[in-house]
Amino acid sequence: MPVIDAQVHVYERNHPGRPWVDVLHGPPEVTDADMIRAMDEVGVDGGLLVSVHTMYRYDASYAIEAYNRHPDRFALIKPVDPTDPGVAETIAAWRGQEGAVAIRIMMRAGVSTDPADPGINAVLAAAGKHGFPVNLLAYGRLDTQVAPLAARHPGTQLVIDHLGLQQPFEPPAPPEPWADLPKLLGLAQYPNVAVKITGACTLSHEPFPYRDIWDPLARIFDAFTLDRCMWGTDWTRAVGLLTYRQGVDAFRVTDRLSDGDRARLMGGTITKIYGWAPGTG
Repeated sequence: MPVIDAQVHVYERNHPGRPWVDVLHGPPEVTDADMIRAMDEVGVDGGLLVSVHTMYRYDASYAIEAYNRHPDRFALIKPVDPTDPGVAETIAAWRGQEGAVAIRIMMRAGVSTDPADPGINAVLAAAGKHGFPVNLLAYGRLDTQVAPLAARHPGTQLVIDHLGLQQPFEPPAPPEPWADLPKLLGLAQYPNVAVKITGACTLSHEPFPYRDIWDPLARIFDAFTLDRCMWGTDWTRAVGLLTYRQGVDAFRVTDRLSDGDRARLMGGTITKIYGWAPGTG
């Protein structure tokens, strides 16, 4: 079974040809070559390449270039703008992009908190029509917005980014990093909701191998089953807290996963939900 990281980012240094909109916490540059090198060093076969919203907003051109150089290692996820009246057409066009497997909504300031918002519902309807999972950065909105959206769009696969929890960019972890876990667990009743176990190690109060994350993770695995849970690192956001190797090895050395469970969590479920595996282009 291939090992697949559920969320990685790549980006160039800021330059006039592709200027940044804002600054992401992380290295000044992580090219696709850098990401491939990091993955090769720890035996990660592929990654879901999420175009960086912070720097590039809805322009996925650099991620597409990276994919074109490494189509056997990356699949593509593009943020879309739910306030754009043409968002359904954008999603339809994304279906024609080689390597595209999903879209993403950044549910931050400026994006409606109303579960009946027509723009967000248009995104979910179009995604369902074109067979795209919708990745949601939605901390603070799981019970009030994501739950009714999941009920309203049962034919659209929703994927909760980063455990649905706000995660730190630098140490220390928040005093109560799992405080909103019950809100995430409440989404398990909707069969169209899956969870990215991305950035989990950044919520630890202990050094590697981060043993204190496993009791709350076990509650997630019990609620959703491993058929709806997907490991990942969220590299590069996490570089201030741990290395890429630590984010991978924490899930390899633990005795809380059987070999079969590890294979599902670290690749098998991603292949099922996104319909992609490394080497398939």
